[in-house]
Amino acid sequence: MTVASTAAADRPAGAGASKPRRRVAGWLGFAPFAAYTLVFMAIPTLLAIWSGLTTEDGSFTLANFAAFTDQSVLKAFLNSVLLSAAVAVAAAIIGAVLCVALLAAKPDGLLRVIVDAASSVLAQFGGVMLAFAFIATMGSAGVLTLWLRDTFGFDLNSLAPDPTAGPLLYQVAGLFFPYLYFSIPLMVIVFMPAVEGLRPQWGEAVATLGGSRLRYWRHVAFPVLAPSFFGATILLFASAFSSFATAAALTNAGILIPVVMQQDLGSETVSGIAHIPGVLAIGMVVIMGLVMWAYSALQRRAARWQR
Repeated sequence: MTVASTAAADRPAGAGASKPRRRVAGWLGFAPFAAYTLVFMAIPTLLAIWSGLTTEDGSFTLANFAAFTDQSVLKAFLNSVLLSAAVAVAAAIIGAVLCVALLAAKPDGLLRVIVDAASSVLAQFGGVMLAFAFIATMGSAGVLTLWLRDTFGFDLNSLAPDPTAGPLLYQVAGLFFPYLYFSIPLMVIVFMPAVEGLRPQWGEAVATLGGSRLRYWRHVAFPVLAPSFFGATILLFASAFSSFATAAALTNAGILIPVVMQQDLGSETVSGIAHIPGVLAIGMVVIMGLVMWAYSALQRRAARWQR
């Protein structure tokens, strides 16, 4: 009897047929997510791109890209990029510090359970509810604004870059605070698994060789965490750059590119701008594509330490 026939004889009955079944079951399990992605992401993205590349009669054109010569559009793009970058850096640093501090807590302890649950909820807390919360806190008659004014004589709105544009909260600089509110919990969710991947043996090895705690973080922990940290920072940038509801609830001015797109889509008085939101969407898709490519590259590098 040959080796092949022996192996075939020892193979359980139906083992060969089970592989196609598992493959079919896997595709069936993936189908809902694929349908969701197709309906709510792929199709809207393609429609937006098609709108930006066509005229009113449906013919192909590149003339719509003249919208990028508008100074207000360029300023809105710049505001979106600067705000998203500032929020991403600040939230990444604060969130990373929180993650490192949580290493002292038991993974299944009460503190970790509370932090994980709060982070999951607050990372999704946005839109009108978050805008109202910050109006009640930092608005012209907000609790924090009045407390600082009555207690210390400090006017929070004096920090506004442009005093003629209204209170701080309704300007780009003021949007930093509500964006930071939901970005820090997102950083905790994304970065905590990487911090938990640090092996205690690495710190013990550094201590055995006479190294300090600072040397451990500088030469071992940070190089290991750097790809995950910068990848999470990029993800925070993408989240802030694509956020719309909170900014739209706090301001009617086209200071951010998603708000400009919403205003053009809802305009009933200005003609000839029906395809401008599509062009602006193409610009956002290009930026998001570059950001997610960088995030994917960093995640592949970080995965080598998480095996």
